[in-house]
Amino acid sequence: MPGSLVKIYVHAVWATKKREPLIFPDLKDALLKHIHLELEKMNCQPIITNSMPDHIHCLFSICSTKSISSIIKQIKGSSSRYINLEYSLQAKLEWQAGYAAFSVSKWALKKVYDYIKNQHVHHGLKSPKQDEMDRVMDAAMDVAMD
Repeated sequence: MPGSLVKIYVHAVWATKKREPLIFPDLKDALLKHIHLELEKMNCQPIITNSMPDHIHCLFSICSTKSISSIIKQIKGSSSRYINLEYSLQAKLEWQAGYAAFSVSKWALKKVYDYIKNQHVHHGLKSPKQDEMDRVMDAAMDVAMD
């Protein structure tokens, strides 16, 4: 086979330092756009990115030459640098050191896409299934941050 074919989908989640609610509505769109552009620069395929005031969810396909840790490190570093240079915030946007990353099968892409798209709903009224998924994500974030 002359080239490489890699179809690995990743759902990554990372939080602001101390879970401070620093992702304000007026900078959210610029932050999410920056993350998408950064993924494209690394030859990764962004699918959807969304946030709550204290954390980011990002679904993307990784490229064949980068590790998940190097991708997340680049996204977190470049996005905080971008926001802190372009916006006058009272507190610097900083990310916690860890992150959570989950592989996603192509059959689960739509479900994960919808989960990320509807973050505001998941953090409001929750069905038992949504609540269970949130508990899994929270537990993974706790482990990643320790």
